[in-house]
Amino acid sequence: MTITLKAGGTAMFTGDSITSFERHGGDDPAGYPLQAVGRWCFEHPDRPLTWLNTAHAGDSTADLEARWQTDVLAARPDVLTVLAGINDVGNGRTPDEFAATYARLLAPLAGTPLILVEPFLLPVTTVVQTRRGLIGAPERARWREALDPMIDVVRDLAGTHGATLLAADRLFAELSASTGPEHWTDDGVHPNAAGHSALAEAWYALVD
Repeated sequence: MTITLKAGGTAMFTGDSITSFERHGGDDPAGYPLQAVGRWCFEHPDRPLTWLNTAHAGDSTADLEARWQTDVLAARPDVLTVLAGINDVGNGRTPDEFAATYARLLAPLAGTPLILVEPFLLPVTTVVQTRRGLIGAPERARWREALDPMIDVVRDLAGTHGATLLAADRLFAELSASTGPEHWTDDGVHPNAAGHSALAEAWYALVD
């Protein structure tokens, strides 16, 4: 389903560090929202919008819920894009907890066009230092097992709420089949420049 962006409307992105693009020592300045917004502004000067990004690095759905009224609902976005889930895995939340919290986030937004982005994890083999310690292939395998049911939750919620699904996990799996996952991410979680461009293109294809 394609979402029409109307002149004068407000389009918001929210979620975690993938959307906020807050980094510690990273050198890529252009996350997928910025790329998508820039392209829209270039191609549609006749339809200016207000663009908002209320994502925070490290946020799970529980963190989003704590600020949902002030960060999202008070702004009354005409279109909302949400990407969350990988930090729910990192924080040890269950799929049922994730589903219940995510559903509460969406409940007040009946009638608002939504783009729900699947959380994703790419099977790179590099070992990286994070605030949770060293993350390598064994840790990613455990995260993958926990993430799969949460991806199913997002797909189900998209159907239940009439939202548009951006199937990011599927997208990166298909792209990685020909290039390898390292072309799209360094750590398996955060896209690099190419990965953000892929997300931006996928998002842009969902709007007109």
